[in-house]
Amino acid sequence: MELFSLHVFLTVATEKSFSRAAERLLRTQPAVSLSVQRLERELGEKLFDRSGRELVPTDAGRAVLDYARRFQSLRQELENSLAELRDNSAGRLTIGANESTSLYLLRHIERYRGLYPKVKVQVRRSLSSRIPNELLDGNLELGVISYDPGDERLKSKVIYTDALAFVVSPRHRLARRKTVSISELASENFVAHNVVSPYREVVLREFQAHKVPLRMDVEMPTIETIRKMVQNNMGVAFVPRMCVEQEIAQKTLCEVRIREMHVERKIRLVYPTRRALSHAAKAFLEVVG
Repeated sequence: MELFSLHVFLTVATEKSFSRAAERLLRTQPAVSLSVQRLERELGEKLFDRSGRELVPTDAGRAVLDYARRFQSLRQELENSLAELRDNSAGRLTIGANESTSLYLLRHIERYRGLYPKVKVQVRRSLSSRIPNELLDGNLELGVISYDPGDERLKSKVIYTDALAFVVSPRHRLARRKTVSISELASENFVAHNVVSPYREVVLREFQAHKVPLRMDVEMPTIETIRKMVQNNMGVAFVPRMCVEQEIAQKTLCEVRIREMHVERKIRLVYPTRRALSHAAKAFLEVVG
């Protein structure tokens, strides 16, 4: 069995399409299809259900997919190890983070690059909810999330403690207030972040507990768009404080404390428990302390 055939199979399973896999692999679609057929003949099993609009792995396909991911991870580890042997601490470090959690990496990456300038650092944008599985599948070495993954197969360490900040425009009626009661927010229009987040659930519970309606008529995909909408006085928002520190300092946003609420946000660096880390990843763990 050739490792390249497993790589082709893994790409097809990920893309759920022979044509998209061919584009990604820079191969023709017939060549990709033939490679998968050859692997199926070799294993004596059909690996995909081809009856639907998208390819779906069969039971045998899912078993092969698990091993293909392991081989891919081992291949990456081998390449990293050889690079590190050739040139001290050279290699690649891949970290998964979403839009806001990547900000907490900046000072650590600056220190790391100062110590290990030959290591290529790639911060891959990932949904926070998917990072634990990407780590376990071997697609990432390290991940940054804002919740405890609660999985014994993963280790985590807190690298920053932040808080949710309630922010308004300088033109807003509450802009000159230092504190407000949660009951005063019943008429406010909140610009929400439309991603799965435990902190969103905390805010919802707090408003429900105080029997205060929470109007979220607008939802946006990024913190950047939320920040701009609030600056333009198109609503108010809860955002990670680090994401708006500069705007608060420059007075383009105003932070107002809610007396009944203080939501801490612990940022965690996460990595697999059982899989050996590369030297580059181990060195990064030492840098963050």
